[in-house]
Amino acid sequence: MLGACLATYLAVLGITFFYRDTFFSRIFIWLSGTNLFFLTLFVQALFRWAWITGRISNKSESQVLIVGADHFAVRVAKSLMSNRVAHCTIKGYVKLPGQICMAKNHAVYELDEIEKLAIGNGIDDVIIAIPPDRLGELSQLRKELSPLCAPMRLVLDVGETIESNQRLFSVGQVLLLDLQGTTAESVLYTILKRAFDLVFAASVLILGAPVLLLIALLVRLSSPGPVFFVQERVGLNGKLFRMFKFRTMAVSAKTDSDTLWTVKNDPRCTRLGRILRQTGLDELPQFFNVLKGEMSVVGPRPERPMLVQGFMQSVGNYNRRHYLKVGITGWAQVHGWRGDTSIEKRVEYDLYYVRHWTLTLDLLIVMLTLFRGFTDKNAY
Repeated sequence: MLGACLATYLAVLGITFFYRDTFFSRIFIWLSGTNLFFLTLFVQALFRWAWITGRISNKSESQVLIVGADHFAVRVAKSLMSNRVAHCTIKGYVKLPGQICMAKNHAVYELDEIEKLAIGNGIDDVIIAIPPDRLGELSQLRKELSPLCAPMRLVLDVGETIESNQRLFSVGQVLLLDLQGTTAESVLYTILKRAFDLVFAASVLILGAPVLLLIALLVRLSSPGPVFFVQERVGLNGKLFRMFKFRTMAVSAKTDSDTLWTVKNDPRCTRLGRILRQTGLDELPQFFNVLKGEMSVVGPRPERPMLVQGFMQSVGNYNRRHYLKVGITGWAQVHGWRGDTSIEKRVEYDLYYVRHWTLTLDLLIVMLTLFRGFTDKNAY
């Protein structure tokens, strides 16, 4: 409500800026914005009161016939009747073969009585409330319910709650239901996120080219070995990719770099490497990964495959971090959960980002990274 009022207020303010025939005082402008919000709250409360007390006609209540009469069907009926907006009345239950009837205080019909219910009983909706183990009977059940002259709906229960925004769609002649959709599949994420990544990464690499060249030269002169450190990491949907960084440590065996965790005052770090790590400048080559589409500017930090395997066993829901692209910076990092810190807290913040991603949140994280990235005590 606050967001809607703010958008409306800014739109009106923008229009009045170009309307020169009338002038408004600053006090009036501020008061009008405040009043808009509180009047909206008042109207909402008034509408709820009128609805609950019946001042608004409740003649639109649906007369619902529940197909099923066991514990599952009764639970569905109670849930439907508890809805405070879309009111409904249970017309009765249809007991299916083999069910123990748990319906009380309502009429209970047998399946062979369906034709008697078809006409003149005022049924508005038919809700098929059968438990998951009886879904195989749905086709035959629909044929037996066909005399009913009302819309027919199926209660979906596959063991876990399905969010209302999950899609039901067809591929050829196969009907599919999203049980675990991800933000990465949305058009908004695909277009906005990718556009932001391309513009931001290209800008950093072009404007920061002299800095990158200087760091590359210093790394080459400071210790023997390659300029870049390239390592396999886990990305979107568990896919592996080769991530680039400026080398900050002395060259060592591959098994050490793949399995050992970097700690404070790590003896493997070079003097230049410590500076690069503390300032985050060692991450700059990852903007090439962003251009290739393997990473995003913002997202959960990518980890090594061996560590991911271990975290999946010890940290609940760890792998959900990979529902979105991994990033150079992230919600966990700007809150200090980087380096040798709690994996559980890092995952908690990463999952918050996965659930609440917006382009606005990405911009906020980028701003926080610029302010906090050079002073983080856990960057080593």
